[in-house]
Amino acid sequence: MSLTEIILLAIALGVDCLVVSFCQGLVINRNKAKTSVALGSTMGFFQGIMPVLGYIITGAVSDYIQQYSKWIVFTIFAVLGLKFILESISKKEECNICRIDLKCLLLFGIATSIDAFGAGITLKLTASHITSSAIIIGLASFIMAVTGFLCGNSFKKFPSKYLGIAGGLILLGLAINSIW
Repeated sequence: MSLTEIILLAIALGVDCLVVSFCQGLVINRNKAKTSVALGSTMGFFQGIMPVLGYIITGAVSDYIQQYSKWIVFTIFAVLGLKFILESISKKEECNICRIDLKCLLLFGIATSIDAFGAGITLKLTASHITSSAIIIGLASFIMAVTGFLCGNSFKKFPSKYLGIAGGLILLGLAINSIW
């Protein structure tokens, strides 16, 4: 994958972080800077580590699946893209609200990074450099989470479903690009 494609992937994966943090920003008024950095750091870490895990696991079986890699990459990106779009269209705007403690941070980190595991598989199958890719994905997620939280504090109503649709369209574009 090119640097541009990895950046687009990072943005698409970071949408979940942005939306979750935005929702938290809507309801949390105390310790804004500390909370935004805690959310961003947790989500950025998990978004950065999950592709590495997907990459490593895929490396163990890559000899068996390499001939199908183009179609596996297409399928993963297409499924993730459609999932983002369908979830954005079908769900009402809901914000998961919980006290921001370690347990809550870990739940947010894991929940927002599951898709990044699938991205790690595609990074391996496209022979992309995992270290720089994971750093870009983690950093983008950190920035988007902090930005989302701070924006949530500033705006009380924002159509976050459109962010999910945009992320889904980016992933669908990467899916189509992967088969050429």
